Amino acid sequence: MTSWSQVHPDRPATTIDPDLDTLLRVLETARQDADWSDRTGTGLRLIGTDPAGWRLELSGLAGGSPEVLLQSFVITVEAPDDRAAGLADDWLAPLASSWDPDFGDVTDDDVLDALEDAGWSVGDPVIGRVGYLSPSRAALVPDALSAESLPDGGVVLRLTDATAVVDAYQRLRDLGALDPLPRPMTRARL
Repeated sequence: MTSWSQVHPDRPATTIDPDLDTLLRVLETARQDADWSDRTGTGLRLIGTDPAGWRLELSGLAGGSPEVLLQSFVITVEAPDDRAAGLADDWLAPLASSWDPDFGDVTDDDVLDALEDAGWSVGDPVIGRVGYLSPSRAALVPDALSAESLPDGGVVLRLTDATAVVDAYQRLRDLGALDPLPRPMTRARL
């Protein structure tokens, strides 16, 4: 990416350099600007673009009290061709290993539409073409669903298309592997 900007909810985007010191400063500023509290946490949205037509959007919500705030991180990749799908597939396992999430997914519009038709709601645990499940969720994955084990005890599932995703989603939901965390949440993972 040759150009990075931070998106603000109340003013135009600002250009930033993507080095670690700048990113830490941007995060601290976002924390102060958003009137951060234990209840709302800190949100940050960054967009990178390049002349070839690539666009990368990183947005996250962290901090806050786990009983009211679902921690989240979203990476949106737009490319001038179909290379984005393969690239994004490789990001989930390293991100899961470094962040220790409850669940994660790599998806696209077709998969999201199919999952919504199957009863999924935004914010509920889900899998996509590639899905990560934390160790407690992974323990409920049947052997018939081929899964790659990660060092933390979680698993990554790789599925071929929207039909396979919906079939696996329904099966995992029925087994309790995709149960939502109880509200108010007492922990950040199942």
